[in-house]
Amino acid sequence: MITVVGTGVSAAPADVLAGAGLVVGGRRHLDAVAVPAEAERVVLGPLAPALDVIERHLDKGSRVVVLASGDPGFFGIVRVLAERFGAGALEVRPGVSSVAAAFARVGLPWDDAVVVSAHGRDLRTAVNVCRAKGKVAVLTGPGAGPAELGAALGNAEEGRRAAAAPSWPVAQFPAPLKRVLVVASNIGTGDERVEWVTPAAAAARDWGSGVSVVLCLDESRVLGGVRTVAGPVAGPAQWALEESEFAHRDSMITKFEVRALALARLGPRLGDLVWDVGAGSGSVAVECARLGAAVVAIEKAADGVERIRANADAHGVDVQVVHGSAPDVLAELDDPDAVFVGGGGRELPGIVAACARRARRSVVVALAALDRVPAVRTALTDAGFDCEGVLLQSSRLAPLPGDVTRLAATNPVFLLWGVRNPVYREGVAQ
Repeated sequence: MITVVGTGVSAAPADVLAGAGLVVGGRRHLDAVAVPAEAERVVLGPLAPALDVIERHLDKGSRVVVLASGDPGFFGIVRVLAERFGAGALEVRPGVSSVAAAFARVGLPWDDAVVVSAHGRDLRTAVNVCRAKGKVAVLTGPGAGPAELGAALGNAEEGRRAAAAPSWPVAQFPAPLKRVLVVASNIGTGDERVEWVTPAAAAARDWGSGVSVVLCLDESRVLGGVRTVAGPVAGPAQWALEESEFAHRDSMITKFEVRALALARLGPRLGDLVWDVGAGSGSVAVECARLGAAVVAIEKAADGVERIRANADAHGVDVQVVHGSAPDVLAELDDPDAVFVGGGGRELPGIVAACARRARRSVVVALAALDRVPAVRTALTDAGFDCEGVLLQSSRLAPLPGDVTRLAATNPVFLLWGVRNPVYREGVAQ
């Protein structure tokens, strides 16, 4: 039997160590308990050697104790131990997780929070979750701490961008989200610190290596007492909403039949970044945000910018809006996972080509003009995308006098989509 004990906020009970033949843990965990003199002691570093030692002790019937931080089943060592030795070999005694402790320290509930780990993972995913959601806990790691998170969230980066291109109005760039970071360091120890900082202030500091969790909070909603998530974190109950759910001008909106297929091909999800280029009413942008993605909407019309913001607010999601024309304003934006391009004009193939050079996964284009389909398709294939498409032409039920019904045809729309060949981007599979 392997007894896995969560420590940190709460100490390991003394009885759990009695009779142990092997005690495994981080140096600070081992130093905080009285390891029996007869027990072998292994300081956790690389996991593989420690797992081999554990297996040898199990083979000879020795009892093993593994000390871990907080709740070891929450982004912890329980996963690795269960995969190697089976869940039936584990007795888990969880402590208070660092996330639960951090939220407790600031007096906030966390049943509506999203938790993401940046420890040993790409920080980009955690950043996009923080952009999309208003209450996020980030488990940090080397190279992915409060400074890196704060810099990526935009305040310091926006200043750098404006300085690099002073002729461009700052209003073209997405306004910084109203986020505050709570940096909870060394929770449960004598060195515990809980500090509230702006992303820019976090980016400017050296936080050392003792940070365990950072809370990223929407100042206007979370701290104002409004729940961040009005339902399950998993996603909305429905999508491809009726056009009436969005403010729009003269029916200039992506119809729900087209939007449904576009969303299916974009595949927006938590941790993704999506561009909506030529966003118009922002219906696609808002739907992607409702499905969990971080979203930047690019729109050249000033009234369109305000309309997008109003639609985002109405649906309770964060959409960053860039007021400007593509492809000019795209250069300073972070690379997206997926891009939706709406609208038309002679410049459309060039815009699609610019988006395709940057997209990590997919590009979806909606267009009404038959003449531009070949050029758009070429732009996608030249950028290394496998391109497919359909002509969508739907007829909706509409009432007629006499309590009868007719079919009312909507305008046909070409929907083209490209999926990046995974070996094409810089010659390396993504």
